[in-house]
This record gives sequence, structure tokens and C-alpha cells, in this order.
Amino acid sequence: MPQDDTESPPKPAVVLPRRRPPRPRAAVLVLHGGQETSDSPTSPRQLAALRMDPILRAVTAALPHEDVLVARVRYRLRGWNGTRADAGRDTLRALDDLDASVGFVPTVLLGHSMGGRAALHAAGHPQVTGILALAPWWPSDEPVVQTAGRRIVALHGARDRVTSPTDTADCVHRAQGAAARAGMAVIGGGDHAMLRRHRLWHRTTAAVVAHLLDPDAVPDPLPEECYGTGSFPVL
Repeated sequence: MPQDDTESPPKPAVVLPRRRPPRPRAAVLVLHGGQETSDSPTSPRQLAALRMDPILRAVTAALPHEDVLVARVRYRLRGWNGTRADAGRDTLRALDDLDASVGFVPTVLLGHSMGGRAALHAAGHPQVTGILALAPWWPSDEPVVQTAGRRIVALHGARDRVTSPTDTADCVHRAQGAAARAGMAVIGGGDHAMLRRHRLWHRTTAAVVAHLLDPDAVPDPLPEECYGTGSFPVL
């Protein structure tokens, strides 16, 4: 029998829980980075995915309540791939799966680099109440109308040479006209991989996520200047 050389289609996006309470009251979905263009399938061993492991641990350990579901999303493909926006589509699918699995729960999307773009793309999903983007890839023409009613926060390293802090600031400024609240802070000396000043990255990320999950009960760890319309503060 001749071999079938046709490539099998990529597997669907997968939600991989790190902590799954029986009746979650809220959720955090963690979105890793990727590449501008690639049809290669993702792997849990790729650097972009591994980079989020310490962030995931820090967030899970810092959450004040045990009834928050924490999970990572594994995309089908490594690339964003232009107008296909594959990682964005996968994030929307993951949110649909979350809704089908546990019903409506207020959800914070936590994304790094391309994962930050995926989070912004999916902001309009009914489950989403907040976004924290770390060193996000937010092109200057990225739409923000979908952030209406959501809380949006970005953290970007001052020494990032992969994605642009200036583009991130522009996107946040534009989102301030749509979102319930949008702000940004700059990590002084921080790089794209979040290795320089990693303790500050981890600590601030965990505190911001806890605030976004329950903004009325958990104080905002960022200074009020983060939400202004001028330049953003350096931490």
C-alpha cells in the first residue's frame, strides 16, 4: 500500500490547567509567545512556552483564593501568520472551551509577546474582563475597539529589542478611549525575555493579575501615573 504523504492537520488549541478547582469563580489563561510567521506545530518544550513557566508559578502561588482556575493555552501553530491571526483564533477557541467546561467565569488573559497580541485580539470575548500583556507585540495599527469595558495593563522592558515599548504605549493610549481602564509601566533595564530584573517581572505580574481578578478587593500595585495620558512611569 503506498504511503500517504499528506500532512495531518494541526491539532486544535488545548487548555492545559495548572490548577482547576471544582467550581472556579474566576480564571487566568496564560498565553506564550511565538513567531511572526510559522506553520510549525507548537511544542511544550519550545522556548516561548518554557519562558512562561516561572510566571505561571508566581501567579498561581500569589493568588489569594484557591477557587481561581489557572491554565495555559497551547496554540496549534507557532506563528501569528498575518491576517489568519492563528494564535488569536486559538485563544478565542480556548475561551469558548472554558465557557463550555465551567460556564461563565471572569477571565484574565496573561500573554507574553505574541501572546499579548493574542490576548488583545480576544479581549472582546464575553469571558474576558482583564488583560495583562508582558512585552507585547502590538503593531501600530492593532485595533482596540474590542477592549471596551475591559481593564488593560501592559508591562514592557525598557531594553526590549524584540518588541517595541513605543508601540505598546501607543496602543495603551488608544485603548484608553475604549477600555474601562488602560495603563502601562516600564520595567527599567528589563529585556524581552524577562530575565533581567526577573524578580520584579514575576512579583509585579502576580500582583497585577490578582488585582485584575478582583479590582474592588485587591489594591492595584501600580502607581496611578500608569493610567495617565502622558509618558508612563518606570518601575
